[in-house]
Amino acid sequence: MTQLPRRSLLAAPIAGLAAPAMVAAQGARSLRFVPQSDVTVLDPLWSTAFVSRNHAYLVYDTLYGTDANFAPQPQMAEGHVVEDEGKTWTITLRPSLRFHDGEPVRAADAVASLRRWGARDAFGQALFAATDELVALDDRRLRFRLKKPFPLLPAALGKTTVTVPFIMPERLARTDSATQVTEIIGSGPYRFVPGERVAGARTVYARFDGYVPREGAPSFTAGGKVANLDRVEWVVMPDAATASAALQAGEVDWWEQAVTDLLPTLRRNRNIEISTLETSGWVGFLRFNHLQPPFNNPAIRRAILGAINQPDFMQAIVGNNPDLWRGNVGVFTPGTPLANDEAMGALTSPRDLDRVRRELAAAGYNGQRMVLIVPTDLPFLRAMSEVGGDLFRRIGINLDYQALDWGTVLSRRTSREPVERGGWSAFFTFGGGQDFASPAGHLGLRGNGTNGWIGWPDSPELENLRNAWFDAPDLAAQQAIARRIQAQAMQDVPMIPLGQYFLATAHRRNVSGIVQGAPLFWNVRKT
Repeated sequence: MTQLPRRSLLAAPIAGLAAPAMVAAQGARSLRFVPQSDVTVLDPLWSTAFVSRNHAYLVYDTLYGTDANFAPQPQMAEGHVVEDEGKTWTITLRPSLRFHDGEPVRAADAVASLRRWGARDAFGQALFAATDELVALDDRRLRFRLKKPFPLLPAALGKTTVTVPFIMPERLARTDSATQVTEIIGSGPYRFVPGERVAGARTVYARFDGYVPREGAPSFTAGGKVANLDRVEWVVMPDAATASAALQAGEVDWWEQAVTDLLPTLRRNRNIEISTLETSGWVGFLRFNHLQPPFNNPAIRRAILGAINQPDFMQAIVGNNPDLWRGNVGVFTPGTPLANDEAMGALTSPRDLDRVRRELAAAGYNGQRMVLIVPTDLPFLRAMSEVGGDLFRRIGINLDYQALDWGTVLSRRTSREPVERGGWSAFFTFGGGQDFASPAGHLGLRGNGTNGWIGWPDSPELENLRNAWFDAPDLAAQQAIARRIQAQAMQDVPMIPLGQYFLATAHRRNVSGIVQGAPLFWNVRKT
């Protein structure tokens, strides 16, 4: 298929670019970080944007963390006791935990936070469907009483991908899950500084002196979270060339997602180190609006499957280096136990756009307007959208390509209205490899209609298979169900996987202690 020029998609060359005007460096105990985008949603449960999750890990803590081997470990929890043949879990909080407003963390805060989280999160919904009662027994103990054993309970409470069960004060956690919390108070190693927040430009965090870390070395989101920095400042730079120039000049310390075209320049700078944070990578995918034409018609969605060539999308993001991307990707992350080849012919058979146009006509597509919403300030999403937009035009889709900023995309995609009233038809996005490793947190595979994630596919069979996966007695049974899930997904097409890719992060060499797995700021030092 025709490959669009990556440089035109991702960034302009930096030759001749003037360095951005900035305040000078702030000292060894202060760090400037360029995030993937502005954090437009500060409530950690109200958005599935990874930038909101990354922000939240600075401010909030969780009952359980996940270590580098992806095993759940107690975090705010001191430990737990399991009784009644796995149907009663009593969790005890560590002593001396405090929120940023000085109030102690109580079991009632955890209970309210988990209930709010469980109303929105896919894994949380499964846990609470198996829960008869969740109560605070006293200030330090909370108890789950379950309808049936749920051995994945610690994994649910320690999940690391959106949305994470962060703990906030009860008075805030009682906010309806459909409403954003605007007072950002957690108990994590850093506190949000609202007075220095400049939307679209800057977000500031200060070390929380009242934080008491666990014993032990940090391991992903588990272990000892030590705040070595006095101040962390997120500086928004939508233009990749500007971020690269700022990093080279020492005006920023860490760039979360260094675009591929600029890596050779960065590698030539002896003061910059490049690595991969997200070792499970990212999975790009196309998400449809299942409530509105044309993609409320499953036959039209299935026809689109036949046009997708995963390498086109992956190479637009990270180039031709085969170490940075994988094709032939199904609905589960490559290299994980549930990845399989069931029904993969829908994505791997020879691509024939003339056949796709005939299938679209046979499915009843008659030129309805398709609104593709595209964030201009996230290079990787813009790249996928450019490739996808070109493809839609070539198969005869009446495309309305709407280029917006990321904050507007986040707001717009929650609309369930027809396109004539400000709605949308599709968008390109990505999920973490950890999310796509199992049905537990895989938002793209839910089939629970208007109760589900944006796009709202309705597939009772996908839901039944997901529930069966939770009840599977062993890995072999889980793998058998995963094959059936993938086959059903190729029929119902709740989303289309576009491949797996790996992103580079770049930082000054005087920054050390970065924990692998995500842009986390505990253990980080600057000399």
